[in-house]
Amino acid sequence: MSKILIRGAKVLGGEPQDVLIDGETIAATARQGEIDWSGTGIEAGDATVVEAAGQILLPGLVDLHTHLREPGREDSETVLTGTKAAAVGGFTAVHAMANTFPVADTAGVVEQVWRLGKESGYCDVQPIGAVTVGLEGKKLAELGAMHDSAAGVKVFSDDGKCVDDAVIMRRALEYVKAFDGVVAQHAQEPRLTEGAQMNEGVVSAELGLGGWPAVAEESIIARDVLLAAHVGSRVHICHLSTAGSVEIVRWAKSKDWNVTAEVTPHHLLLTDELVRSYNPVYKVNPPLRTEADVMALREALADGTIDCVATDHAPHPHEDKDCEWAAAAMGMVGLETALSVVQQTMVETGMIDWAGVADRMSFRPAAIGRLDGHGRPVSAGEPANLTLVDPAYRGVVDPAGFASRSRNTPYEGRELPGRVTHTFLRGRATVVDGKLA
Repeated sequence: MSKILIRGAKVLGGEPQDVLIDGETIAATARQGEIDWSGTGIEAGDATVVEAAGQILLPGLVDLHTHLREPGREDSETVLTGTKAAAVGGFTAVHAMANTFPVADTAGVVEQVWRLGKESGYCDVQPIGAVTVGLEGKKLAELGAMHDSAAGVKVFSDDGKCVDDAVIMRRALEYVKAFDGVVAQHAQEPRLTEGAQMNEGVVSAELGLGGWPAVAEESIIARDVLLAAHVGSRVHICHLSTAGSVEIVRWAKSKDWNVTAEVTPHHLLLTDELVRSYNPVYKVNPPLRTEADVMALREALADGTIDCVATDHAPHPHEDKDCEWAAAAMGMVGLETALSVVQQTMVETGMIDWAGVADRMSFRPAAIGRLDGHGRPVSAGEPANLTLVDPAYRGVVDPAGFASRSRNTPYEGRELPGRVTHTFLRGRATVVDGKLA
């Protein structure tokens, strides 16, 4: 593989540095102009130079929560199109959720997804295994077999549905403890959300839409952090969305329980006021919450109570969204806009710096997923999984240009900051000058 010299990038937002990639690894880093590359013993003269003045160099982003839809719903997304979208968004690894058709509840299905990821070549795909057979919540799936498979599954989730049976949840936590796995819970008490269409509150009352109360999420989180503590296992809370959920996770962490949590970009920016438009693009699970919830989520991400940002990239074909609100599918695409939303809501507000972005979007999600080779420092000897970002860029979101097969973005026509200019997967450029390589 050819050598690549990234010149003058601000590594994690710090001082400008030169970073030399040789093959699949980072060969050297140095302050810009400090080293005469021809005199270091490193043959850098034949390297392809990427001029990166003013740009931010981050470790490749890692998404703990992606819906790639394959097998079964290739009309909305495939592993290939989804990983292309991931690369454009700066991701070098994604965790693929299990709610496919058939469900990823056996070694055979998770290996299929894993192999499709290998074939795509745009980013690494780590399958997430279902907790229960068919996501039905009645019987544990083949957790051990999925872990022992070629896919090496470490994260298990019935996302899209909640593991609402406390006994099943306890057994899952006990099972994965044997191999340091984690159960990622979609916290939604089903009886409290029957017929729910949006966040329960002032707006739902005024619109006459069925309300989705915060307590439906918070009650499950409270139960599951207690179960994780009792078992001594790891639980991860998917797409946390309420101020009350933040307080429960903060309390659990104060006791040193093994609890982690994620927040989506859309829950950091959008509120339930947008539902007044009745545009189904704003219909999502969990629903958009209030401004007070949004601010609590931002603060919790900044102080580390929420560990990471995860996209919950949920592609849907046009016909599943271009319909009346009640009939519309829940979900939004997010891989290609995630970093821009985090820049706007967290960096430009001064709540975290770019090193914090690297922590919340690479280091921590890779650690939670026990994903080797990702979420590593930008230093010599490390895998060259890297993302180069132009923070000064401003652009209007046009879904027609998405790499994803679906277009259900809530940001269409909205100006967002920042653009991924280059993504490198083990030293190979998957994105160059903002376009797929």
